[in-house]
Amino acid sequence: MEDDTSILELSFQMGETLLKNGAEISRVQETMERVARAYHAEEFNVYVLTNAIFATGVEQGVERSVELKHIPSTSTHLGRISAVNQLSREIAQGQHTVEEAFRILRRIQALPFSSLPLATLACGVGSAAFSYLFGGDLFDACTAFVCGLVLELYLYWVGKHGLSKFLTNLSASALVTLCGALFLFLGFGHNMDKIIIGSIIRLVPGVALTTSIRDFFNGDYLSGAIRMLDAFLVGGCIAVGVGVVVRCLALVTGGGLL
Repeated sequence: MEDDTSILELSFQMGETLLKNGAEISRVQETMERVARAYHAEEFNVYVLTNAIFATGVEQGVERSVELKHIPSTSTHLGRISAVNQLSREIAQGQHTVEEAFRILRRIQALPFSSLPLATLACGVGSAAFSYLFGGDLFDACTAFVCGLVLELYLYWVGKHGLSKFLTNLSASALVTLCGALFLFLGFGHNMDKIIIGSIIRLVPGVALTTSIRDFFNGDYLSGAIRMLDAFLVGGCIAVGVGVVVRCLALVTGGGLL
């Protein structure tokens, strides 16, 4: 049962929340240490990896330990990361008891992601904007907008069925490529490459790659290597999904759409 008076448990849950929502390793470790120090834990040691946290500490003369051997990577939620950072700063300033901090943390953990209509619209607008930014015309941007809407709806559906990350990216990139080719065949859009570039931006693991580089700079080489490998594998899946569809279309149409 969760102990709402345990400094170690509070620190651990704050670290877990950060890690699950895409924070870099140094931020997780610093936050956990800051919380333990603010509540005057007699001893505290923590080791954080990309998908695991191990922590030990001494509270009121009693040694305690917590460990989570696997934290699944999920979608990045910067709102939760920002809220946990703010909570840790308030704890460091002595504004909350342990019990109060637990109540605030539960509210942070319950913060929802964007609603499906808003996320779908954002994906469509982002796809259109990047298509235009990379040299596409207005028709390419409009086509990418529709492909972005389709992509977000597909990702939502896949998320409900528990498909693996790599199969999700592989199938999603193939879907938007096929969708873009279909619109191009119907006369909407002029540049297949610009449509594809805009449409797949939602899948590109930019945050993971950036976080891995920050981990490297902070000396967390193992976690940085894990995240960078993950980013490269996701990028590879996107490339394969796009490449297979483009190659098949080239064979069917003789390269007429490309």
